[in-house]
Amino acid sequence: MNESNWKQAVPPGFPPETRVWVYQSTRPFQEKELQEITEQLYQFYAQWMSHNRPVRGWAGILFNQMIVVMADDAADRLCGSAVDHSIRVVKSLERQYGVSLLDRTMLGFLREEKIELLPMTQLAPALAMGKIDGDTPFFNNAIATRAELEDRWLIPVKDSWLARRFLSGVSRSI
Repeated sequence: MNESNWKQAVPPGFPPETRVWVYQSTRPFQEKELQEITEQLYQFYAQWMSHNRPVRGWAGILFNQMIVVMADDAADRLCGSAVDHSIRVVKSLERQYGVSLLDRTMLGFLREEKIELLPMTQLAPALAMGKIDGDTPFFNNAIATRAELEDRWLIPVKDSWLARRFLSGVSRSI
């Protein structure tokens, strides 16, 4: 999977307003783990319920490190317990595989077709040293819909919220 073909792994037929959550692992999953986690995610979304009705959802792993969960709740908003259930699944995967999936202070960048993680506190030094620049692909895991997943998830740093927040003290040549 690379920067240009990852969208093919996301199933078609979900409307643009479908809710999306991205959980970034602190490390890539091994092949056996990918198979096991994919099966667990399938079991989760195949039985996912909200208001005693099935949720039209999907969950999968992209780039061997990003768990993406989708729920089409246009007809009926997800209840809090349905969202809580998805979080319990993610926390279970964290324990089972010894990874963190909920740490929003780690930033993901795609470099040479691999995800590199960087603590948010290290972004300004990485920019100043040229390890990351405005064209480096960034995983904007704060997205909330399928439309954003397709258009605003993997974007250059210069087009992300990072540019507004971190580039003011760094050279504007980025």
